[in-house]
Amino acid sequence: MSLIRTFARPMLASIFIAGGVDEIRNASAMAPTAKPVTERMAPLIAARVPTVVPLPTDTAGWVRAEGAVKVVAGLALATGRFPRVAALALAATMVPTTLAAHAFWNESGPTARAEAKTQFLKNVSLTGGLVIASVDVEPS
Repeated sequence: MSLIRTFARPMLASIFIAGGVDEIRNASAMAPTAKPVTERMAPLIAARVPTVVPLPTDTAGWVRAEGAVKVVAGLALATGRFPRVAALALAATMVPTTLAAHAFWNESGPTARAEAKTQFLKNVSLTGGLVIASVDVEPS
């Protein structure tokens, strides 16, 4: 692994590992924010996942599952184990996270809207970095 990748991958992964641990620990507290998104996405996911795979049955379960994906994929990216797959998995987690937590278009006050928009754009930027990492053809 190149020197740049040795440092850049853990730097990129760190926010996902920490965020994933937080989601696992505080899933119930995060569930109300996630509920509008999980109610829409859960049926779409269930329709595409084989029935032998157990899926969460409540919003807190979906938050925990996403947190687990972030921790596992974040550790994989940080250590250079299957970095392209890990980056793609992390990018996929950004869609529900960003839509649930940073829907700036739903904010009424200008300050709240500006803060949510900043966080939304930060997540879009992180997703772009993950997409680049997912197509990095340099050997691990």
